[in-house]
Amino acid sequence: MWTEEIVAGRPAWRHIPSGVVFREVPGGAFRMGLSEAELDAVRAIERSGGVEDTIDPFLASATDAQPVREVRVESFLLARHPLTVAQVRYWLPEYEDDYAEADTGTARLEGDLEGLLELLPFDLPSEAQWEYAARAGTTTLTFHGDGKPDEGQLLDDFGDETRTAAGENAFGLVAMGSANELCADVWIPGFDGAPSDARPRTGDGPRSVRGGAADLYPWQGCDEWLLLLSATRYEHADFTAVRPAAPLPPH
Repeated sequence: MWTEEIVAGRPAWRHIPSGVVFREVPGGAFRMGLSEAELDAVRAIERSGGVEDTIDPFLASATDAQPVREVRVESFLLARHPLTVAQVRYWLPEYEDDYAEADTGTARLEGDLEGLLELLPFDLPSEAQWEYAARAGTTTLTFHGDGKPDEGQLLDDFGDETRTAAGENAFGLVAMGSANELCADVWIPGFDGAPSDARPRTGDGPRSVRGGAADLYPWQGCDEWLLLLSATRYEHADFTAVRPAAPLPPH
């Protein structure tokens, strides 16, 4: 079912039937949520004239990603990038995508979403797993640092392996924050009472989403870069991308 190989100079696990490449995310602890230091970094971008519209709605919703707390994450597998149109067609052969320009582009699912989730032999990552993987050991706005993210950080098509490899973070993952990615957690504003491990929060209602800056490309100057931040979270409403997670295969 799985094979170990080297992808872009790093160890990887390939799911043999579908060809989806996963990275092993090492276990560890991290501070999950939107910290005061990160909020100060966003305000510094505003003071420097880097805000096109207004960050007031973002600041008003900051409590949706607070309080910051330490979370312990066990090792797990996470897909190197969101599922592409071609990869989704392994499970849904008739799948058509209204958003991707090529089969190597990120698939964004609407009506087919629940059908895909029923067929996938994988899990959705919890929000804790997703944010831990996006941060990849950093505590800054993105893994690139506290500078204002730009459109150069977007990656929405994985047909160019050179460009894909160049976009990897320290865990060998790419495009974290580009597409809106569905998580296993039900949407609950804020982290009061959230577990200190990486279990998803369950219940009825819409799921939580992370990322989405490429969904609005080309940017219209409404501070879409805020969707690239590791801590940005919101409620699922329309289409979404899927980046599957899985337990470590037995050696």
